[in-house]
Amino acid sequence: MNDSPLSAAVERFLRYLGVERQLSPITLLNYRRQLDAIMTLAGESGVASWQQCDAAVIRSWAVRSRRKGLGPASLALRLSALRSFFDWLVSQGELSANPAKAVSAPKAPRHLPKNIDVDDVNRLLDIDLNDPLAVRDRAMLEVMYGAGLRLSELVNLDLRHLSLESGEVWVMGKGSKERRLPIGRSAVQWVEHWLDLRGLFGAEDDALFLSKLGKRISTRNVQKRFAEWGIKQGLNSHVNPHKLRHSFATHMLESSGDLRGVQELLGHANLSTTQIYTHLDFQHLASVYDAAHPRAKRGK
Repeated sequence: MNDSPLSAAVERFLRYLGVERQLSPITLLNYRRQLDAIMTLAGESGVASWQQCDAAVIRSWAVRSRRKGLGPASLALRLSALRSFFDWLVSQGELSANPAKAVSAPKAPRHLPKNIDVDDVNRLLDIDLNDPLAVRDRAMLEVMYGAGLRLSELVNLDLRHLSLESGEVWVMGKGSKERRLPIGRSAVQWVEHWLDLRGLFGAEDDALFLSKLGKRISTRNVQKRFAEWGIKQGLNSHVNPHKLRHSFATHMLESSGDLRGVQELLGHANLSTTQIYTHLDFQHLASVYDAAHPRAKRGK
């Protein structure tokens, strides 16, 4: 196949990507792998030149790739490489149109977010408080779980964004949209504990949560500390800020059933983003149904 019209065009395309586009060696290798696989499919289907390709041929390649065990994400990558290659052939005047543009990969299954159950959240928050940094971490965990904040929203909290009297915080979310959120009685108590100790780490920075060096705590530091507490408290699942936000949303929806209220609390611009939590809630209800309903008990 090295001297075939198919491979000759591919080699010219790869030279173009390396010399003119200056893509990295790893990217070039990925293109080569995908296009080599496509040339194998072309050979198996009797295609001898790229001009013979139409949407039907490419769809048949996609079907054969799936039958060979290629997953949706990998198939999307293969079709993307093919579209780029055909775009280049069109630019070279070797094709009149790109036949791969009409072919799309099947959608990859949507991975539902994992959450921490309520008992594990309670165990996570039951932190030994002999260390001022542990008090800070407890306050951060309480605020994040209490208000369902994004990690960026948590680290960007300033003292002025806090109203302990009303139990609220103001956060600037995506799209510079401000939200005013309740954080709950427990979070208020632990923030008060932290504020009593915050002066030990300096008072020059306006940030609510400081590192041990007296600067605004970084997102990486928060991620590291949360993961460490998950291990120390014996949780089976990895603890990270995003998982706490998911847990907040899931627990709120399970208790209230108020999808629009949860949308407002999370700061989602579109309800469709929040609706993923209805799938989580349905999974919970489905498992309860399967365990309890007489007609769901198979073979009995």
